[in-house]
Amino acid sequence: MKRLKLSALDLDSLQSVVDIEEHPIADYPWLDVDHIVLREDEQQQIEAIVHCLRKSSTNLFNEATIWGKAIFPLFLLAEQGNIEAWTEVPLSAQYAQFELDGIADGVLGRGIAGRITAPYLVMVEAKRGIDGENPIFRLYGQILCGAWQNWRRNRGDPSELGKANRQEIFGCYTIGQTWQFVRAEVAGFEDTAAMPGEAHRPMLWVEYSQEYPETTEAERIVRIPKSVVQRHLADAV
Repeated sequence: MKRLKLSALDLDSLQSVVDIEEHPIADYPWLDVDHIVLREDEQQQIEAIVHCLRKSSTNLFNEATIWGKAIFPLFLLAEQGNIEAWTEVPLSAQYAQFELDGIADGVLGRGIAGRITAPYLVMVEAKRGIDGENPIFRLYGQILCGAWQNWRRNRGDPSELGKANRQEIFGCYTIGQTWQFVRAEVAGFEDTAAMPGEAHRPMLWVEYSQEYPETTEAERIVRIPKSVVQRHLADAV
């Protein structure tokens, strides 16, 4: 069985085990978040973060500083109930023909007893400069891990019958203080579709948002993960 690390993923290693279908940037229905209402205190926090960014030379900040000043404070605003924002979260998955494991920079999901049990949105903070990376492939790996963990949790739930083998999960990556979101679906968690002697390959579908700079789109950046949370809270009712 092939073993892959999230930190070392590239297009070739992903395409060797997963069929990927990518859709271009567009105004998808999940990006219509104008109905998400921000509380007054949340708007004040957003304004304070944006004010700090506009007074700073953010291009000179290292990734850890931007994460602490700008990225994670906005991410935290999506929390509600037991759906929490965490950082440095271990993720793993075991598909029929390969295994994946590594660390997610950020995860928004259901937290129980000091652990994330259901990842709903996974996040990559990309490096810049000469050590820069393409964050897409690590994000795809995190999405595959999160979807697998949700499938494993849901497959024994009678209310999830019929949809457990196709998991919806969201992701985003940040470069500096610019965010880009994706909506993904993953299918093919078991080797039931493979013929004898034929390798079973999961399928990954991905839709992209446009890029959102924090200094001009901070409220939308907060509303998108909030909409993900509301989606799952509604499903739990």
